Amino acid sequence: MATIKDIAKKANVSTATVSRVLNYDTGLAVGQETKRKIFEAAEALNYTKYKNKQKKAEQVIRLVQWYNAEEELADLYYLAIRLGIERKAEELNIQLVKESLFELSQMKTDGTIALGKFDAKQIKRLKEMGQPLLFVDYDTMSAGFDSLVVDFHQAVDLVIDHFIKEGHERIAILTGIEYTKDFHNEIIDPRLTIFNERLQQLRLLNSEYEITADFTVEGGYQAVHKFLQVTKKLPTALFATSDAMAVGALKAIQAFGLKVPEDISVIGFNDVSVAKYVTPALSTVQVPTEWMGELALETILQLTKDEAPVPRKITLGTKLMLRDSTLISQ
Repeated sequence: MATIKDIAKKANVSTATVSRVLNYDTGLAVGQETKRKIFEAAEALNYTKYKNKQKKAEQVIRLVQWYNAEEELADLYYLAIRLGIERKAEELNIQLVKESLFELSQMKTDGTIALGKFDAKQIKRLKEMGQPLLFVDYDTMSAGFDSLVVDFHQAVDLVIDHFIKEGHERIAILTGIEYTKDFHNEIIDPRLTIFNERLQQLRLLNSEYEITADFTVEGGYQAVHKFLQVTKKLPTALFATSDAMAVGALKAIQAFGLKVPEDISVIGFNDVSVAKYVTPALSTVQVPTEWMGELALETILQLTKDEAPVPRKITLGTKLMLRDSTLISQ
């Protein structure tokens, strides 16, 4: 784990600034570019492997991003995957052309990675580019395209199994609200569906313990703060479907005068670098975002060489990283 000092040195800022940014200190006035440098430095320094560049490859890959720069800083999940893609491209000497869906160029490329969530019209537009296409973090196999996704069933089971092991029966979920960019169609968080099905089987489901928010720290804070004010019998455990929302939940619980994990245990999702630096350090489901980005680039390169007879879906597993925000059995 990289230290605050390591991150400060790489980002060329003070350790105090790094600490306050990583803890989402609302009283700190710093620009978006400074935040970006700090978050990217934290992600890069927590990468697990570094490889030498390989012989130059004469290929160009387009990366179409769902999130804009501001949204990336609000929820670091897609930033982390992007950095993994960029790192692998640099290692393989692949030219990476980064574009938004609304500003696609006519530049000829060998293939396209679409990172994020897209509606039917957007998928059709990407298809019309007539080149190998891979969707990352969105299941498009039924639409006829290759995709790289996370195993949410396994991830949710890890969370619930841990809470049950610790004796929790009042388990809440903080789930995210997302919409497609063009038509503003709501995207249902599959983790909510899986969570509800599992708790229903265990006869522990309580609809009052379902909290919704934007996938941001502020969204998580406001939603949980309101929930704590109106709920009579509080849960003893909370699962947030993103680390950003989980950090907001931590702050709301503490502001309400409760302790984490003594009063409410909290588990997030993604294990972005910030999870290690907040107080208390956040237990979370680790999604291998670095490797996910690397695998995305390797997969699209393979698709440029060999046309597959049918679409495929590559599903990645997860790990539960236990830290100070949950009770841990001795």
